[in-house]
Amino acid sequence: MSDPRREPPRQPEPCAPATSAPNSSAPNSSAPNSSAPNSSAPNSSAPVASAPNVTDLPRSRFETPHGPFGFELLARAPSGPARVGVFTTPHGDVQTPAFMPVGTRGTVKGVLPRDLADVGSTMILANTLHLHLRPGEALVRELGGLHRFMAWDGPILTDSGGYQVFSMADISTLNEDGVTFKSIIDGARIHISPERAVEIQRALGADVFMAFDHCPADPTDRRLVEEATARTHRWLGRCRARYDADGGLATGQALFGIVQGGAFPELRQKSVDEVAAHGFVGNAIGGVSVGEDREQMLIAVEAAAPRLPEDRPRYLMGVGTPRDFLDAVARGVDLFDCVTPTRHGRNHQVWTTRGKVNVRNGGWKDYDGPLDPGLHVPHVSRFPLGVLRHYAVSDEMLAGMLLTLQNLAFFHHLMHRVREAIRAGTLEALRRDVLPIFERKLTPDLARELDRGGA
Repeated sequence: MSDPRREPPRQPEPCAPATSAPNSSAPNSSAPNSSAPNSSAPNSSAPVASAPNVTDLPRSRFETPHGPFGFELLARAPSGPARVGVFTTPHGDVQTPAFMPVGTRGTVKGVLPRDLADVGSTMILANTLHLHLRPGEALVRELGGLHRFMAWDGPILTDSGGYQVFSMADISTLNEDGVTFKSIIDGARIHISPERAVEIQRALGADVFMAFDHCPADPTDRRLVEEATARTHRWLGRCRARYDADGGLATGQALFGIVQGGAFPELRQKSVDEVAAHGFVGNAIGGVSVGEDREQMLIAVEAAAPRLPEDRPRYLMGVGTPRDFLDAVARGVDLFDCVTPTRHGRNHQVWTTRGKVNVRNGGWKDYDGPLDPGLHVPHVSRFPLGVLRHYAVSDEMLAGMLLTLQNLAFFHHLMHRVREAIRAGTLEALRRDVLPIFERKLTPDLARELDRGGA
């Protein structure tokens, strides 16, 4: 069987702002809009506000038999650590800042791989623990590896299972060797050590996989955070040893380290230094969005992100709202993931360029306009919102599928706007302009007022 890492990546284009309602006479809704810029290349027409010599910007490159890994800065904000870059993997490039949809069990729920690409996705995730439980990493490898399993030609990242230390605390026990928990499939006892986490992810075959970490349950409990952070560092050494023993980068897979430290800046900074010393292809910030308030989350991000190596991608794990993105990008973060857009879509809650919409609201019953007149989304924009509401209240599968596409397209388009704003030196203006709109509740009455040209 051919090595799936050698297959050429598909380069999707992001959704474009809607200039008019799509033709309802069966357009090719999967074709890219000609007005949309190519998401696989930087926007060369946008000015770089800080105007550096591109050759002076930090970059890194790691050659492997399956293709290179690397990160190259393309632009910096004129003030602050926000940046535009490109993360290179053996399965293609990811323009950053970028959002990565989550495919927990090997599929992004309700979304065809073709449609994921059409709405602008370039890199996606899968969950190591769930795939280990079912169908098992050996079967995934036997069936051709995760890229073939997910029918995805682009980059894939797998988490390590470390988050389950936090989220499954009621059915797990933790010690220095690792974590033992009860299988949610059959109740069997499962043990995951740092070495085992590396072995499982290696077998799954993702481009990037994460070190096994200890995510503390309370990021404000200093004693607990100190213990979890120190254990994360010890486990990181064990992950690194197993990763190197199994071939390291020569296998075409990159290991990322994870920074912990809770809401304590000095612990975050110490963790950054420990993780960065390994010289990984990229690094992540973990232990955020686990119940702390926004101010504490920003303290953690601000203490960690700008201190991480400039020439490597910085990944903020499990964070996913427009405000989160804009706050974290301004602090130097490049990559994001979260189940928010897909979970909300399945529950008929969506983001649009005019505000947040509860599609089940009875006021949309006879609304004949599109869900989001400001953004053309393949497949979705053909349906009047009143029809989408009918699908939702009738519990039709198509409702969740279409609304998930809307949310993913919205997130990817926001990231495109963020990249343009960084280049133009207008990131703060973008934040000021869009957040009040994106966070408001769009009611049927407000939508009709906007349709009439109201504010």
